[in-house]
Amino acid sequence: MNEEVRLTAWVRGRVQGVGFRWFTRAKALEIGAVSGFALNLDDGRVQVVAEGSRERCQRLLDWLRAGDTPGRVDGVTEIWDTPRGGYESFAIR
Repeated sequence: MNEEVRLTAWVRGRVQGVGFRWFTRAKALEIGAVSGFALNLDDGRVQVVAEGSRERCQRLLDWLRAGDTPGRVDGVTEIWDTPRGGYESFAIR
């Protein structure tokens, strides 16, 4: 259950210009041992890439879906993969 994974999530809604990436980074740091980034996409979505244990990445995904985020989340699509590494911490891009 706690193998290392890579989570890529695309968050739809009013998630740009509301501090969403900053709060996502803060949540990842609060969870701990999660690296990756949050990135605004041209189509208005935010892409979140997180690597760490499945349990910690699932906690981040649950938070993205919980509605306790800035702005308004209309939906989250995710894929799970094997980690690629290369991230020192969780960044805003």
